[in-house]
Amino acid sequence: MSGVRRDMYKRLLKITIVSLVLLTAFGLGCGWYVSNSVYSEDSMNKPSNFTNGRFTNAEPTTVMKPGSNWDSIYQFLFKGHKDRTPSKPLPFVSMDGLSPQPASDGLRFVWLGHSSVLVELDRKRILIDPVFSDRASLFSWAGPKRFQPAPIKAKDLPKLDAVLISHDHYDHLDKPTIVELMEKTTSFHVPLGVATLLESWGVPKSKIHEYAWWDEHEVDGITIVATPARHFSGRGLFDRNRTLWCSWVISRNGRKVFHSGDTGMTAQFKEIGKKYGPFDLAFIKMAAYNENWPDIHLNPEQAVEAHRDLGGKTLVPIHWATFDLSLHSWYEPIERLIKAAEQDHARVITPKMGELVDPERYENGYWWKELVSASK
Repeated sequence: MSGVRRDMYKRLLKITIVSLVLLTAFGLGCGWYVSNSVYSEDSMNKPSNFTNGRFTNAEPTTVMKPGSNWDSIYQFLFKGHKDRTPSKPLPFVSMDGLSPQPASDGLRFVWLGHSSVLVELDRKRILIDPVFSDRASLFSWAGPKRFQPAPIKAKDLPKLDAVLISHDHYDHLDKPTIVELMEKTTSFHVPLGVATLLESWGVPKSKIHEYAWWDEHEVDGITIVATPARHFSGRGLFDRNRTLWCSWVISRNGRKVFHSGDTGMTAQFKEIGKKYGPFDLAFIKMAAYNENWPDIHLNPEQAVEAHRDLGGKTLVPIHWATFDLSLHSWYEPIERLIKAAEQDHARVITPKMGELVDPERYENGYWWKELVSASK
């Protein structure tokens, strides 16, 4: 076989493999694994949004427009913005020295990339949706790859008082990270059904708290509430919506934090805001949007609207600048969000990854603008 023909076959094989992987990805969101992890009805009373063995959203929701799977795969393979990934590593702040320090007696946070956030709340540390692996995938050779390593490794994190997981997709629930955090935290907090998965990875059942929407637990002086989100779940070919998804409300001594997890626009933001707001900080996802899945991922303008509905005082954009999960450039979401926030008179904090932020004193530097200018 000639070298040219061999190279052609290799390219075709690669395209075939990637297409199959992407087909699964677009069919399942971020789920790439044959899994039968399901919610056990014995764990608590049957929630109102659990029907025929699957969870549902409060509003009619289309995960993917009918007939758009193959078009989405073609677009993902061959189209999209030329700057879907950065041309050079993004700036970050070293987190060396964080571990020995006690948590703040006020409110501080570190954005760790994508939707991973470390919150310090009145001397308690809460880690939300931690993903530290190089890929948001079961595989080490396929799936969305980080633009650069996380600013800290899971094993180097300080002791944690709680770890919260919004849903079971691979870019929010990462097995290697959870395994490394097992001895770091006293408790894991997950929506219904996800406990089964954590237990299969070796997490002691005594450490896991499961939630339906609106369930509330107080753990070591921290009030944690699972609030609704408009999304879906599944890590495999046969477990679509067999586990629940949620957003989170965290409060302690009068300070309140909201984390959106993954979600599309929903009228329930107003309900959450009325019941638990206003929020000192609202971490809201605002990227990986696309016309083929308009109901399950907020776009930047919707993120600002959600922030207003929630009664947020300060918006921190998440779910961006880490993985290539759509067709837009890596920087489009943040530029659109800044513009929408200015029009809405909303306060936004946009720190670098790894930066320890005191929200009351932080001044934005818009760190991405120099990189964007250089790429144009």
